[in-house]
Amino acid sequence: MKSGTLSVGDQVRWDERTWTVVVLEGVRGRLVDDAGAVAAVSLPHLFADPHFEVCGAPRRQLPPFALLAELSDPVRERALSWERHVREVETGIPDPMGGTPRPQYDPAVHSLAQREAAKAEELTASGLPTSVATVRRMRVRYRDQGVWGLVDQRTTRPRSAVGRADPRVVDAVVAVLEEQRDRSTGTLTRLRDQVRWFLDDQHGPGAVGVPPQSTFNRLVHALADGQGMLGTAAQRRWHASRPAPPFVPTVALRPGEMVMMDSTPLDVVAVLADGVTGRPELTLAVDVATRSICAAVLRPPGTSAVDAAVLLAEMVAPMRMRPDWDAALALQRSVVPYERLLNLDERLEGTAARPVIVPETVIVDQGRVFVSSSFLAACGSLGVSLQPAPPANGPAKGQVERTFKSVNQQFCQYVAGYTGSNATERGKGVEDEARWTLAQLQELFDEWLVAGWHARKHSSLRHPLLPHLELSPIQMWAALVGVTGYVPVPLEPDNHIELLPVRWQVINDYGIRFDYRTYDGKALNGYRRRRSGSPARGERWEVHYNPYEPERIWVRLPDGFVEVPWIHATQVNMPFTDYTWRHIRKTVARTADRDAHELALARALDALLRRAGAGEGTRRERAVAARASATASVAVGGPTAGTTEVSSPPAFVSNVGESRQLDRDPEELYGDLAGFDEGEENDDTSSGDVRPYTSRLLNPYAEADQWL
Repeated sequence: MKSGTLSVGDQVRWDERTWTVVVLEGVRGRLVDDAGAVAAVSLPHLFADPHFEVCGAPRRQLPPFALLAELSDPVRERALSWERHVREVETGIPDPMGGTPRPQYDPAVHSLAQREAAKAEELTASGLPTSVATVRRMRVRYRDQGVWGLVDQRTTRPRSAVGRADPRVVDAVVAVLEEQRDRSTGTLTRLRDQVRWFLDDQHGPGAVGVPPQSTFNRLVHALADGQGMLGTAAQRRWHASRPAPPFVPTVALRPGEMVMMDSTPLDVVAVLADGVTGRPELTLAVDVATRSICAAVLRPPGTSAVDAAVLLAEMVAPMRMRPDWDAALALQRSVVPYERLLNLDERLEGTAARPVIVPETVIVDQGRVFVSSSFLAACGSLGVSLQPAPPANGPAKGQVERTFKSVNQQFCQYVAGYTGSNATERGKGVEDEARWTLAQLQELFDEWLVAGWHARKHSSLRHPLLPHLELSPIQMWAALVGVTGYVPVPLEPDNHIELLPVRWQVINDYGIRFDYRTYDGKALNGYRRRRSGSPARGERWEVHYNPYEPERIWVRLPDGFVEVPWIHATQVNMPFTDYTWRHIRKTVARTADRDAHELALARALDALLRRAGAGEGTRRERAVAARASATASVAVGGPTAGTTEVSSPPAFVSNVGESRQLDRDPEELYGDLAGFDEGEENDDTSSGDVRPYTSRLLNPYAEADQWL
């Protein structure tokens, strides 16, 4: 086989036998082995066999051009010079373009051994001492590796990152660095001491010395840089939480196929009530296919299962346009096929340009909110598959984690009261800059979602037919809706109650009692001390409650849900939450009489709220009351079943919780609060002419009236 050509008479190795090529015809050939057996074979099939080779033919190797280009000029020129010498020894001509061989290298006159000896003499005479064995060795290396085999390998040996460091010290440094991943960040001096102690434990005191501090520091950086072993504790935890490579991207091909939910404190300080400030908590639901923020809710610190459950219901309900929003934010003005969708879902009329997505699979972390029984029940009732992410594994839900960063960069840093992402970025007197209440901040965030987030082009969103074109989330939703379709999911009034946390209680003569609160009403008559009919629960009945509205519960009776009030609800004139109630339980001494203790708790709660509302309580009490009032101003859920009224928030927060008051001067809004700080009296009836703030969250009763 010469010049890469298979010829008749060549011997080949195939099928573990030696064959002789006797016939070549087109793409077929005939082979004969030493025993006289004949084989007709397709040449492409023969050449594709990994064990096929031509006997005596040189193995052609393409030189690694990229590696050759990285060599220094003297090393590369020396290798190319040896290539000309080897080629002249083998063929008589150093130039591959042809020519006439010199007399001492003519293959027709001199043997290969004679030509090798002549080349050794020539190189020695030119000042490069060379033996015949060296020429022969270079010929073999050229045949096996091409030009790369002629390179001085001493110049290509990879250098060790740790140099000549003692391997025992290297192993000790790596072991100690691994142990430090979950510990607080320390200095390299501490690390050196720990390495010394490790070496003493492993090899005996003083048996292995530790390099000087400067040498040790270089060794640590050589081992740890880029490996996630140095840096802050948060960076080390993040690096350790990554899944093992290779990384497989998360792919979703239709809206709702994969939705990620998570909560995080917002980097903005909000005014709650009575001048108390605090960072709210943001809970998001992000659709992977469209990068849409399907739903978002701001709460005082401590997201509950109610927020996560209602977030599911809010995703399938269109977002209503606010009266003061620009008309360009309407769904009708967007790129979606509005008229066609309106024929399918009448609820889309007059809505904002936020996608309406029905989740199929929801990915959550291991937080107690997202693994609670109420959230699991909510997913089951809506037909949503729940997929928990591995513990402490942020990359498993990277889309929602990255969305939080984008929210901070594109929204939070433009809002008064921005705190920065960490303490090192925080300005002076951030709490004094806070100007927005929680309800107003929710309104601003909702408007930004429509005008900013969903209208902004995303580098990861590409049109299926135009992969070079970047799309915004609303554009991607419009493109995928045309392919996957749109199915509206209206909710009945009882669906809201189904989403609330549940517990099983006995209906006694005095009603239902839990958490030092007694609920009773005429609706329970006929069911007291009776079995619920559930084989697994016996005498216990299904009770749903709202931690943000502890003054009432809902009990599932044979005819459906009935609302049962707290017997001491009239003792408390201001809204409170389960968080406020737990604070009161810690401050009121327990009495022997349970009923008397419950009444004392109710009166203490009312006194706390009154003091905090007048600015007379301790900062702790005012913070607890402010958190309850802020929660009430964006209360989850709608009115009592069968009614259409929405109860007003307390007077001392009603004037700053309205969506229509966003156009007022913030100083004017908080001037109202300042009056209460001075202890001014305020009658609840005085705010009767002010429209109470109605929740932006899903109102199942209004939805049912419109749809059913």
